[in-house]
Amino acid sequence: MLVPENQSPTVAVLLPCYNEEVTIGKVVRDFKASLPQADIYVYDNNSTDRTADIAASEGAIVRKEPRQGKGNVIRAMFEDIDADVYVMADGDDTYPAEAAGDLIAPLAADEADMTVGDRISNGAYGKENERPFHNFGNNLVRRLIKVIYGYAFEDVMTGYRAFTRAFVKTMPVMSGGFQIETEISIWAVDRRWRVA
Repeated sequence: MLVPENQSPTVAVLLPCYNEEVTIGKVVRDFKASLPQADIYVYDNNSTDRTADIAASEGAIVRKEPRQGKGNVIRAMFEDIDADVYVMADGDDTYPAEAAGDLIAPLAADEADMTVGDRISNGAYGKENERPFHNFGNNLVRRLIKVIYGYAFEDVMTGYRAFTRAFVKTMPVMSGGFQIETEISIWAVDRRWRVA
């Protein structure tokens, strides 16, 4: 990551949201506490509740994305936001904000271009996840990426990631929906980005 030595990298936290009024306030507060130097961006994707108002009241930079779908929101975020480091999470309080520093560290040390949070290896996610085919799909995609590209992701579908500016500004987001995490993973290994 190319940042002048006497300058701290700018950090943007990306929170795509759809009807997250119950959790978004806590998520914004948690990221502000963990990354006080970061700008917190909440992109509201046509919510019918108070997500945008609550996020703004907690100090987030709130923008609207009218094209429905998480991939469309991520595309807009990647195009619109300028930073040295990007931390992507969800507005539903799925991911621990206190782990954001661990995601950023390999980028700041110029050891990775993308870091990937892991919900699977400790076993908790499989027990909590009630969608019957989600774990099957995650395992299938993980195995295919391993066979085709030789890279073993622990959790290919996690939405908790961090990226360098170069990664974000060169990725052509094609997905419109929740397949965005898989697209990001495949693009990273196909283009030989450094992944941790």
